[in-house]
Amino acid sequence: MPGLLSSPACLTVIWLLSWSLHPSCAQIWTDEVSGVQYGRLESNVTLACGKSQVRIPVVWHLNHSSALPWHKVTSDGALVLLHVDHSAQGIYSCYDNRGLLLHSVKLRLGHPPGLLSISCQVPNHTHVRCSWVESVKTFLPAQYNASFRGTGEEWRPCVLDVIRKHCDVDHPAFWQTIHTLRITETNPLGFETTYVRFKLHELLKPNPPEAVLVKEQEGYPKRLIVSWKFPTSWPLHDAFPLVFQIRYRPEGSIYWSEIYSEESPVVIFDALAGHLHQVQIRARDEVNADSQWSEWSPLFLVQPWNVYTTPDLPPEERFPDYFFPFNTKPETSTEKSHNSVHDDKGNLGLVILLVLFSVVILITVPSLIYVMWVRQRRRGHVTKQELTSMVKMKSMPI
Repeated sequence: MPGLLSSPACLTVIWLLSWSLHPSCAQIWTDEVSGVQYGRLESNVTLACGKSQVRIPVVWHLNHSSALPWHKVTSDGALVLLHVDHSAQGIYSCYDNRGLLLHSVKLRLGHPPGLLSISCQVPNHTHVRCSWVESVKTFLPAQYNASFRGTGEEWRPCVLDVIRKHCDVDHPAFWQTIHTLRITETNPLGFETTYVRFKLHELLKPNPPEAVLVKEQEGYPKRLIVSWKFPTSWPLHDAFPLVFQIRYRPEGSIYWSEIYSEESPVVIFDALAGHLHQVQIRARDEVNADSQWSEWSPLFLVQPWNVYTTPDLPPEERFPDYFFPFNTKPETSTEKSHNSVHDDKGNLGLVILLVLFSVVILITVPSLIYVMWVRQRRRGHVTKQELTSMVKMKSMPI
């Protein structure tokens, strides 16, 4: 018996019996989907049962199941889905009254395109990047076409990156007053074109400065040194210089101090000794007053040099206090450098001035005392003579 069941003739008979008992199953898994049909959400969608116009009774299944969304079947076998939503998506198959598959189609639902929300960035004078966001979520595959032109120019392509949803234009006509970008979105349910106009010189916005470094200056508890580099996206910095704004404040303060500079580095003279400081820097086109400031660089935290972090020096080796134009209090330094020669000359000059002043005082004061003594003596002599004359006059007979 086992040998009989395993014979080729018996196996063929068993396969034919199983196929005749389950014809629908055999057809479902062997026939492929004929294509894809697109429909609009929240509307009525009609699915035809193939191209045949023969009116025969048919049965529709969704994803190989007899359960269907709200629908009706027309006299020619077409399936009408009413007010469809996302749950109506799937593979629809129609069968004749014998269970044979007549047609199958995949249904995808969505919306036609709407206007796009477009924004453009101009990081330098040679490049424009425009990106967009869909105002309507279509749920369908889309294609885009983008072009760009200045006033009076021909349309030129804007190189697309559909995955990141942006396009790029190199070497735009910066001297043109107005520029226009148009982007057309197309999907199986329709298309929509969006236009946007802008002025490049008003959108010009450099990227933040790079390689920002803030460090202490040894020996100066109120100084910080800020250095940076031009953003790499600003290649023509010789032809188009940038101006930089540095802002800083002690941590916890709500007030910023600001410094403007065209070159790096910059020295902050009025940092608060012994306190952690927040420092940031940004850039703008120096020539174009209508351009925008870049975003601020990341926040940098640094504390000025602290006198207690190094061994104390003897009092006679310390330098005197110096005043700086931005300081509210004198800043001291114990740093020994090539500037000490100039400091020594200044001290020697001060000593000489003090000695000369002392000599002048010593000469002037005795002179004044002597002059006053002479004047007083003269006054005493005159008074004595007057008294003698008066006595002589009284002794004379009348």
